[in-house]
Amino acid sequence: MAQKIQAIRGMNDYLPADTRVWQKIENTLKQILAGYGFSEIRTPIVEHTPLFQRAIGEVTDVVEKEMYTFTDRGEDAQSLTLRPENTAGCVRAGIEHGLLYNQEQRLWYLGPMFRYERPQAGRLRQFHQIGVECFGSSNPATDVETIAMAAQFLKELGIDNVTLHLKTLGSPASRQAYRQALIDYLLPMKDQLSKDSQRRLEENPLRVLDSKEKEDKAAVEQAPSILDYLDEESQAHFDAVRRMLEDLGVAYVIDTNMVRGLDYYNHTIFEFITEIEGNELTVCAGGRYDGLVEYFGGPATAGFGFGIGVERILLVLEKKGIELPIETGLDAYIAVLGDEVNEAALSMVQALRIQGFKAERDYLGRKLKAQFKSADVFAAKALITLGSSEVESGQVTVKNNQTRQEVTVALEKLKKDFPSVLAELGLA
Repeated sequence: MAQKIQAIRGMNDYLPADTRVWQKIENTLKQILAGYGFSEIRTPIVEHTPLFQRAIGEVTDVVEKEMYTFTDRGEDAQSLTLRPENTAGCVRAGIEHGLLYNQEQRLWYLGPMFRYERPQAGRLRQFHQIGVECFGSSNPATDVETIAMAAQFLKELGIDNVTLHLKTLGSPASRQAYRQALIDYLLPMKDQLSKDSQRRLEENPLRVLDSKEKEDKAAVEQAPSILDYLDEESQAHFDAVRRMLEDLGVAYVIDTNMVRGLDYYNHTIFEFITEIEGNELTVCAGGRYDGLVEYFGGPATAGFGFGIGVERILLVLEKKGIELPIETGLDAYIAVLGDEVNEAALSMVQALRIQGFKAERDYLGRKLKAQFKSADVFAAKALITLGSSEVESGQVTVKNNQTRQEVTVALEKLKKDFPSVLAELGLA
């Protein structure tokens, strides 16, 4: 027996009914992004492995456990990785194509990312991420307006019961001082930590802060706060971010245990969190990464951005019973009577489409009752019945599919001026 062919676990198919919702989400975001001056960038889904190892950090879950890495064919046998995120790819592209030299860039992207982890609701091995990256501005106003843009996007989708969690990681110097203080605090209780946290304690102690293991949660309850180790510059930046968020009416909570899973962040980090069936779910996350461009050989360039998982948004919409307004109906459906008018029906439906209308016709030679039912299923505004008598007379009846009002018009008028026909039927 032949092996059953099916999708890889954690890599889902999305059927037409699903993709209509995706398109609504994407179009909503695109409209907002245009208002903020963002331009789209498209980068490969495969990059050289060292790009992610260096950018994300060697001692992170993403690099240690979750990357899809393989050896390329060919004599050089390079190590390649399916992108687990795309900030690093944007930085690489910006440097390679000279986008980041003495200029500000606002970029956005949407596409699949890949992480090997246990598939569950809202967390897949192939997931789709909307991301924005602002390059060139270290102004705290950039942090605030980008966060406000994310809040606007969620509100436009009807997701309004989210909480903005805010924190700063400070400058590299502040972070280093805090890192050592955290090591000093956790070291005496090392044996009480989970195995993962014990292993990472001296290499990446900040990861202990957001561990989900109960022993780690208990250990960090009284841990020192990064807010006590900020230098003057870091404190001023964070104070400005908080003040401007308050000026814009964007509510937030300070979350001292929040840690982004990628090592390149500094200064402001944030997450928008909502509650689903008693569990907290992050729907948007990001922050500032001022040293990343320079780290990869580019010019000193400030950066700030965020990512939104589309599958997470879909899960929230589903669980909260939020239905997005999606237009799926046709402007016209053509019921076809007999094979002899097949060519005339093709000519008519194409003429309507060329005028910019959504139109469909019957191709299967079904009975009129079945075709009329299809017009209802398609939610067609207008119903046109075309048979040999209509072709011979050059006249056709067009019906308002809701009110049943009818008008008889010349075929040529229908093909050239369908808007006036719709107006006669009260459908304009």
